[in-house]
Amino acid sequence: MSGSGSVTFADIEAAAARLAGHAVETPLIESPALNERLGARVLLKLETLQRVGAFKFRGAYNRLVQLSPDQRKRGVVAFSSGNHAQGVALAARLLGMPALIVMPSDAPAVKVAATRGYGAEIKLYDRLKESREAIAAEIAASRGAVVVPAFDDPHIVAGQGTVGLEMMRQASAMGAAFDLVLSPVSGGGLLAGVSEVVKTLSPATQVWGVEPAAFDDLAQSLEAGERVTIKPTGRSLCDALESPAPGEITFPMLKRNLAGAVGITDAWVAEAMRYAFSTLKLVVEPGGCVGLAALLTGKVPSQGKTVGIVLSGGNVDPELFARVIRGEI
Repeated sequence: MSGSGSVTFADIEAAAARLAGHAVETPLIESPALNERLGARVLLKLETLQRVGAFKFRGAYNRLVQLSPDQRKRGVVAFSSGNHAQGVALAARLLGMPALIVMPSDAPAVKVAATRGYGAEIKLYDRLKESREAIAAEIAASRGAVVVPAFDDPHIVAGQGTVGLEMMRQASAMGAAFDLVLSPVSGGGLLAGVSEVVKTLSPATQVWGVEPAAFDDLAQSLEAGERVTIKPTGRSLCDALESPAPGEITFPMLKRNLAGAVGITDAWVAEAMRYAFSTLKLVVEPGGCVGLAALLTGKVPSQGKTVGIVLSGGNVDPELFARVIRGEI
């Protein structure tokens, strides 16, 4: 890693070498129906098909595989509402180390069950009254365990950036050169890594972050030129994208690489989930669908362009998904 804490293209290539044979190289697909609707060529990166059903496995494995034998013995602690929890739990199981995940008591049941299924110990907390950071720090101190952050860690960012490496290589093999690349963003681990790859290999390509309209901390931060922490007034349908601020490591990368960030309402996200299901035949969780929503709504104009979108995860609660598909949300 470079001394500044920033993550370089070389760091992401090194992460890809560590992940080879462990992470799934997920497909990049296109849909004639979607292309026709938008008047564009759209290539979809299906991280819904990654291990644990989301891109988070990449960063977690890249972080854990670099721990020393002594650190592995003491294990890891993470806090997450779902996909990072599952990524860390599976990576820890594959590497033979204990993992404890601090999860909110209102996290989607499907994500809690999956995390437990990968062998992790779970500690539930009240997200309104307790600090998950404080709980994780206390457990880490008592056990001598390593805390694995969800996004603000150079090894995590480098692992997530491998999504971008694969996308660029796959697009090239399909004879496509991206004008635009869109990715969901919360704390920015995925988008920072992907944007670093895209801008290194294709400086002319515009990279856009897409976030819930009620959690538009990245858009506000880009406008202010510095990290802004928002005070959310409610929840978002996108439970995976509720970070109130971009990360310390990720924000300088995003500021350097992005064309901008757009906010998407829950209603637009639900519409995109229905479209993915009915037309594309894909199950995408709310947070994973925001990039598609940004195109379908025209928030990021795409006519005549070649566009890459990361569909970042498919871990949606079955009851919620049924309500979305029925048009109740």
